[in-house]
Order: sequence, then structure tokens, then C-alpha cells
Amino acid sequence: MTTVQETAAVRYGMWVLCPAVGAAAVWGLKLAAAWVAGLSWFPFQGVFELVTEIPEPWASIGAPVVGAGLGFVFALIWAADMLSVEVSHERVALKKDDKRFEFDRGEVESAFTEGKQLVLLGPNGAELARESSDLSARKLEQAFTGQGYRWREVDPFADDFRLWVEHTPELPPDVNGLLAARKKAITRYEHEEAAELAREIRKRGVYVKDTKKRQYYRCEP
Repeated sequence: MTTVQETAAVRYGMWVLCPAVGAAAVWGLKLAAAWVAGLSWFPFQGVFELVTEIPEPWASIGAPVVGAGLGFVFALIWAADMLSVEVSHERVALKKDDKRFEFDRGEVESAFTEGKQLVLLGPNGAELARESSDLSARKLEQAFTGQGYRWREVDPFADDFRLWVEHTPELPPDVNGLLAARKKAITRYEHEEAAELAREIRKRGVYVKDTKKRQYYRCEP
């Protein structure tokens, strides 16, 4: 079995780096607050004036604590978005956050990357999975071909995708509703919500991908 995931330095280092960067950033904000508050043209003056009004030693103690907390939250979001891929002769497993998706060998016809997304296709052209990650496309290709799976350079169904607009006539009302909800999630940068909605849409035989915040879809072959 071959496993492709972020390096140990990234997986473990982010829990130290993110809080440290957050603490340093908020500490820097605290140091610059008095100077910025004196610049009448600078936006968000109220925020900087509020910072200067916090008494010592609470300002000096609170700044790094708050910054570290914000950094820790960022690390949690980052960890939840990491994808781990296990490829063996028997099956392919994708793990993200607390979710695990498994596909038997016979279900997977081929795999490819499109931008930062890993896509798995079934023998009938069905899209089994489309998951975002920062994993190396070269390492993913090596993992799949090393276990005997077919790797594609491009999506063979790329020309079948169409731009989605509200109330698309050929789509059922429930799919149009899910796509409308997903559009809102994309606009709000709610990436996991958008990914979960895409999985729900896939269960209904419709496959969706994004280009510049626009949704494109194709229907099950």
C-alpha cells in the first residue's frame, strides 16, 4: 500500500508555527496600535484606539495569548482540509478530517488531478470523488500507477461540463436547490460546506466543479 499525505514537518509543525505566528502578529499590532491611532487617514481607527486603551500588564499578556489562540484555530481549519490518500491493489481510500471514503479496485477506472483536486472515475464514467488538497500531483500519479491503476493527464469528460445557472431546466429541483446552497457556501468561503454539498449532489448523479467561483456540472453518463 502507498500512502500520500502532507509531510510530517507540515502535519506536526503547523501546531507550533500557526500559534507562534498568530502571537507575533497580534503582539506587533499591539506595539503599532498607538502609532496607527494617530494616523487620521488609516481605516479601522476605532479598533486601534480600543487596543491602546487596554491597561498594562493585561495588554502585554493578552496580545500573545489572543494571537496564539487565533493561530490555533487556523491550524484546526488547516488540519481539517488536509487530504490523505491510501492506494493499494485492493482499494483506494481518501481521508479528510473525520471522513473516510473507500473504493474497491473494481470501482476505480482511473484517476487524475485537475488544479488542486484529485478526481476518481468509475468504469462507466461516473465521478466517484473530487477532493481538494495540496498534495503533489507527481506523488499521486506515482502512487496510483505503482499499484496498477490508470492515471489520466486530463479529464476525459471536460467538454461535458456546462455552466450552472439557477433553475437549470435539465436538473431536478432538489439538485438546483443544492447547487444554489453551494453557491452561497463558495461565496462565503465555506470550503467544507461546499465540498459536502458537492458530495450530496454526486449521490444524485450530477458532478460539479468550480472555475473562478462559478459552478460547472455534468450529468451521470
